Amino acid sequence: MSLAMANQNLKFAGLVAAAFGIGAFAVGYAPKAIKAWMSCNIKGNVSYNSGMKIYHMPGQEDFASTVITPSRGERWFCSEDEARAAGWRRASR
Repeated sequence: MSLAMANQNLKFAGLVAAAFGIGAFAVGYAPKAIKAWMSCNIKGNVSYNSGMKIYHMPGQEDFASTVITPSRGERWFCSEDEARAAGWRRASR
């Protein structure tokens, strides 16, 4: 398993734990830093074709299929303002 896939799996596991209030997300247990990290669900993707920096919001067409690969300069953002300030544009679909 690649590092990128392991990171995706970890993020998914955290989202499930948060949704069900289990593990580190049990009532009264989750530190603010963990909750803040889990809210950073905007995917910053670098296009293979153009090299453009594009961010994908949850619910957009390509969000689920987009895999973040940090070694390519891709990353997660916590807000659209943060993504735009870093020079990324919103995906068109």
